[in-house]
Amino acid sequence: MKRLCNWLGALALLIPLAAGAMDETPAGDGAAQTANPQEVVRHTADTVLAEVTKRRKELEADNSLIYPLVERTVVPHFDFTRMARAAMGRFWRRATPEQQRRIVAEFQEMLVRTYATALLGYSGQNIEYPPVHMQKDAKRVLVPTKVSAEGGPPIPINYRLRLEKNGQWKVYDVVIDGVSLVTNYRSSFARLIRQGASRAKDRSKRMQAGIDNLIRSLQKKNDESAAGKTQLPKEAA
Repeated sequence: MKRLCNWLGALALLIPLAAGAMDETPAGDGAAQTANPQEVVRHTADTVLAEVTKRRKELEADNSLIYPLVERTVVPHFDFTRMARAAMGRFWRRATPEQQRRIVAEFQEMLVRTYATALLGYSGQNIEYPPVHMQKDAKRVLVPTKVSAEGGPPIPINYRLRLEKNGQWKVYDVVIDGVSLVTNYRSSFARLIRQGASRAKDRSKRMQAGIDNLIRSLQKKNDESAAGKTQLPKEAA
């Protein structure tokens, strides 16, 4: 459990990094397509962590100030719809459009709150950037990083990015010490859906009841986090 918490803390250092520097290049510009994803990560890491360090006292005095920082840096550059769809697996197509919209919204909020909270724990950990093996004109790329962990070996964090039609790289999965973020949530999502479905009396409505149970569970975690009752989602703690 302690190891997993370290993963989350390390991930928080890098989750805003995968494409943030693309803000400096207009969408659709050819430079965005040829940018070295590793350099994008490195540049944005320096920028984000410098701001966190500079505003340390301010952020500790009012933790809510960290959320705008994460929202501004993370949300535009992560494909939360693709991530939520992958985490849902075969259940995604069984959800109504409204259920899909709510799942994406709650999943995004949960991840943002988790990493925003963990980002406050940054204390100067070193980030390593191993070589990126990327083919010319590649549309998908894996960006490896390693973050120093107190009392243990560096934690490998690999980012899976996809090049969008507008020339912007977006993250669609993060692999932490060999564990896929999306795959990790897929098992818990499936469990919550099955639990909700099993309680439905009408067999024809079981799937919708199961998906509604997942949405309620995500919303509850987010509400508790917003109220300050928890700092990290139960699944990640």
